[in-house]
Amino acid sequence: MKQAMNSLNALYVRLLLAVKNERGQGLVEYALIIVLIAIAAIVAMKFLGGSVNNVYSSAGSTLAKP
Repeated sequence: MKQAMNSLNALYVRLLLAVKNERGQGLVEYALIIVLIAIAAIVAMKFLGGSVNNVYSSAGSTLAKP
């Protein structure tokens, strides 16, 4: 009986460790996705920044005219 309880306790500990490892792994995956999105946004702003600035400038000057 004692050996069965030890086996069940060992199984329980393994399951807890597996769940904790999966949660950590999921968190790392989400962090990597966020970093990739941030890098893509920075690169897009670098290439499109000038044209977006021109659009807003022309819209602002058009609205400023009476």
